[in-house]
Amino acid sequence: MSEAQQITLRVDGDETQVTTGTTGAELFFERRDVVVMRVDGVLKDLDQPLEAGADVESVAIGSPDGLNVLRHSTAHVMAQAVQQLRPDAKLGIGPYIKDGFYFDFDVAEPFTPEDLKALEKMMLKIVNQNQRFERRVVSTEEAKVAMAHEPYKLELLGKADSADSAGEGVNVEVGAGDITIYDNVDRKSGETVWCDLCRGPHLPNTKLISNAFALTRSSAAYWLGNQNNKPLQRIYGTAWPTKEDLKAYQERLAEAERRDHRKLGAELDLFSFPDELGSGLPVFHPKGGVIKREMEDYVRRRHIEEGFEYVGTPHISKDGLFHTSGHLPYYADTMFPALHVDAEHDEDGNVTKPGQDYRLKAMNCPMHNLIFRSRGRSYRELPLRLFEFGHVYRYEKSGVVHGLTRVRGFAQDDSHSYVTKEQAPAEVEHLLGFMLSLLRDFGMDDFYLELSTRDPESDKFIGSDEQWAEATEVLERVAASSGVELVADPGGAAFYGPKISVQAKDAIGRTWQMGTVQYDFNQPARFGLEYQAADGTRQEPVMIHAAKFGSIERFLGVLTEHYAGAFPAWLSPVQVVAIPVAEAFNDYLYEVAAKLKKAGIRVEVDASSDRFPKKIRTASKDKIPFVLIAGGEDAENGAVSFRFRDGSQENGVAVDEAVKRIVDAVKNRTNQ
Repeated sequence: MSEAQQITLRVDGDETQVTTGTTGAELFFERRDVVVMRVDGVLKDLDQPLEAGADVESVAIGSPDGLNVLRHSTAHVMAQAVQQLRPDAKLGIGPYIKDGFYFDFDVAEPFTPEDLKALEKMMLKIVNQNQRFERRVVSTEEAKVAMAHEPYKLELLGKADSADSAGEGVNVEVGAGDITIYDNVDRKSGETVWCDLCRGPHLPNTKLISNAFALTRSSAAYWLGNQNNKPLQRIYGTAWPTKEDLKAYQERLAEAERRDHRKLGAELDLFSFPDELGSGLPVFHPKGGVIKREMEDYVRRRHIEEGFEYVGTPHISKDGLFHTSGHLPYYADTMFPALHVDAEHDEDGNVTKPGQDYRLKAMNCPMHNLIFRSRGRSYRELPLRLFEFGHVYRYEKSGVVHGLTRVRGFAQDDSHSYVTKEQAPAEVEHLLGFMLSLLRDFGMDDFYLELSTRDPESDKFIGSDEQWAEATEVLERVAASSGVELVADPGGAAFYGPKISVQAKDAIGRTWQMGTVQYDFNQPARFGLEYQAADGTRQEPVMIHAAKFGSIERFLGVLTEHYAGAFPAWLSPVQVVAIPVAEAFNDYLYEVAAKLKKAGIRVEVDASSDRFPKKIRTASKDKIPFVLIAGGEDAENGAVSFRFRDGSQENGVAVDEAVKRIVDAVKNRTNQ
């Protein structure tokens, strides 16, 4: 018998000799955490044999790709459990998503919480059976035979040649390359007990799922995300490498729910979302209005200090303005429909004067261009920085609207800098530094940058290759020199130019997109913007967009969750509550409150008929930064007891000292 042929692989960066036919499972036999492999950049199942010269990377279960494979495999187990408990269920799609997975089903009755519990038990039984996931390459006809009783799978097979545009999650089922089915094989009998159309890859076996999964909820969903299609039932779940990971995730969810700004907004009487106004249109109550005003006043002052000039523009415009800017048709889907006005008719209803279309503005930049163009400009005026809290309106789909963080009407802290091409790098650097300093001022100092560039294969971008290359190089160079981590976002640019966005992490580690800096070489040309250069020639400026928070509403929602409603003293609607131990000390605390009000502090005296302990609980529930308490000894000594938000207390603090401490904390914008 001849010896097996040796082949050379590159495994995790090192050259390795193996015999022909070696699989990933054999290669990583001693690595129990490896659940899938990347071969020449493509994820593959571990049972696949490797070819000579392949570049092989191990993928651990706790890595991003490993977690995705774990979750998609768990989705298959869930679907198997559903069809065992409800044999009439027809399969939709089941992709992995952030932190979990879902699977769609066509069933006669919606799933109940009790159904989810029963499914979890059935899933655990399947997991413990240690079924193998086996990949099977099939022809289209073979796939149709295997999926003969699955009408939605048959529809997907008909879309195989255009799967990338067929609908949400379709590429986990079919797409470019081979058509494959994954069989769940019973380890003892070797029989296939369930199968699904799927591109994979999957875990080697169900045992690797362990007991670290949970089904979280069910909801209605449309087939392929299209509301014109039949509604299905969707079950969501999550899966993690260990029970400890699952528990930590569930604790994060509970903490996120506790911090939900919609819930806190109602509890703290900050804002609401009246049905009478419509989806995505919040109103701010007096306490929320205080926070919003403080944010706006501070940011307006900072803009002026940074060389911006404050302007104002209307909420509505002839829609021709947005054709000039290029936003129509590129942005039409997120703008509200046109309002047709000013038409005149005679007595017979004939049009004697045609009307015209107006639009609620979705962006401020076209109107700022008109301000720039309103008179001649000289190079001596540049950089010219225009800023406003511009109210804009965007037609977000109803399923996307979410509290303050995704609304239809909002105020942008929007600025546009008009600069020479030579000034552009310095201006981008100035704007980025300004944006990061503002976030730090509000207590958010954990962030990274994302550089969004053009997709060269897409036709949604305008401008020449040279313009895009030049603009992208400027943003990339400035972002890299900032010292902040930079992450690429290919294809995420606006249609008119690349952008840098700030991705900030909150107190519990969630990432939120904040402000953006965008380089625009498109609108100056479309509006015919010019300035007179030093040599007397007429030159076209570069336009740089910057929204420091994105919107006041969104940022307030993020701050509410970041601080769990316990805003720092300088932002708190009520900064101090004075609580008398008994009614006899009301007047004394009114005098203390008068001193605080004179110093600009927002203070209230709780002179209600509630008992003292309840007043303390109320102040705690309302997340008041400072509580001043006074009884007989305090009144005699001109002092107060200082109670802090964490429950600690300092007794016998002189009134003037207490006032100074509070004023200093507010003045210094201490973010605690």
